[in-house]
Amino acid sequence: MTRKPTFAEALVPLLGMVLLLGVGYGKYGLPIQFLLIVAAFIAAIIAKRCGYTWQDMITGIADKIQSSLPSLLVMVCVGAMIASWMISGTIPLLIYYGIKIIDPQFLFVTAFFVTAVISTFTGTSFGSAGTAGVAIMGIAIALGVPLEIAAGAVISGAVFGDKLSPLSDTTMLAPIAAGTDLYAHIKHMLYTTGAATITCAIVFTTVGLNMDVSTMTNPETVQAILTNLEQLYNFNLLLLLPPVLIFWGAYTKKPTIPMLLLASIIAIAMGMYFQGFDLKTALQAFVNGFKVTMIPGVADIKVAKPIITLLNRGGLMGMMSTVLLVFCAFAFAGIFSKTGCIEVVLERIISSIKSVGQLVTATVGSTLFMSIVTGSSYLAILIPGEMFRDLYKKFGLEPKNLSRTLEDAGTCAVPIVPWSVAGTYMATTLGVPTTSYMPWAILCYSSMIFAIIFGYTGFGIAKIKK
Repeated sequence: MTRKPTFAEALVPLLGMVLLLGVGYGKYGLPIQFLLIVAAFIAAIIAKRCGYTWQDMITGIADKIQSSLPSLLVMVCVGAMIASWMISGTIPLLIYYGIKIIDPQFLFVTAFFVTAVISTFTGTSFGSAGTAGVAIMGIAIALGVPLEIAAGAVISGAVFGDKLSPLSDTTMLAPIAAGTDLYAHIKHMLYTTGAATITCAIVFTTVGLNMDVSTMTNPETVQAILTNLEQLYNFNLLLLLPPVLIFWGAYTKKPTIPMLLLASIIAIAMGMYFQGFDLKTALQAFVNGFKVTMIPGVADIKVAKPIITLLNRGGLMGMMSTVLLVFCAFAFAGIFSKTGCIEVVLERIISSIKSVGQLVTATVGSTLFMSIVTGSSYLAILIPGEMFRDLYKKFGLEPKNLSRTLEDAGTCAVPIVPWSVAGTYMATTLGVPTTSYMPWAILCYSSMIFAIIFGYTGFGIAKIKK
């Protein structure tokens, strides 16, 4: 016979995870996978006390993995696509002209707006970061600017589109969870997302203009990189066909994974035709990741060290460590959710709400709590949305206030959670640890801050018309 955990029992696994990750990972740098497994063991002890069997816990873990399987598959496919675009020369082409065109002092604000536009048109932060984001990071490496700021700008832009694009799954999910209309939800998000966007533009422009590029950009190194890219690849405009295909697929709402694989196959064919790769080498890169040493004729070229940092990346196997981390996180999240600990904690939060400001703050806190515990933006939106829906009506607020707040916290928080699907993907793809880019992922936390400010001031809060 199972029972509902007490509030103290519900807090034990949560505090255990926070302590393990805060001290073990934050201070001592212990492997995060092991720490998450220990946290899952603590959650299992509480589950056993509440009468749950091992089979119940396995079911909870399997449910979590199943719910995020589409995102994991997209992540793996993007890893393979990055390697194939290295083979074709697509990403090197973007890096080459990016180095030539972009002023280092405007790199951060450019990175923000470019990824924002791409993610808005495609509806995916993963695709935006995995394509334009990778190219921008390559430009940042070549120009010698701080990578953590560049990564933060890329993620801020990628999340912008993930929030506002009608093609985004979270943008479609939030109004469903709150009980409102999709376009009313998008229009209402312009209040908080608009304020956060202005903040990002000001910060990234100011940081760039106050950066002493003379100490970072070595003209000889930059020229060596450009020369190497010219020697290693045959550039032409046809190399832009794979990203154009991705844009077309997003615009026409084609299935994501088939389009990613099709763009990868076309890129491999282009790499064989334009760059001289043989099929075996191209497929090895597709699976195991691209290496500069795979390029035909590279033995006769003196390759600059930054080129290796720029180009060695991607592949199906390159994402496997990220997938393992997600599985370890779901071991904890699955057991913690199955026992009902999440509901117990959220019920305690809801019982103390007395004003609109407290309601919005509680929604942000609960959604952030779900993001940290489950690592899933879907669950971070769905569960608080279900629990807070009637409370917003009780306070006389339109459901679009709830849907906006769910996205301000749910969609935005997950990329800065190190063990989440989005957090591990961004860190792996951009090559910068989550804890390093976190302070510069400005849109991710400024959206939450503005949501709370507007909740207390009443600005941008829509009330039900009598």
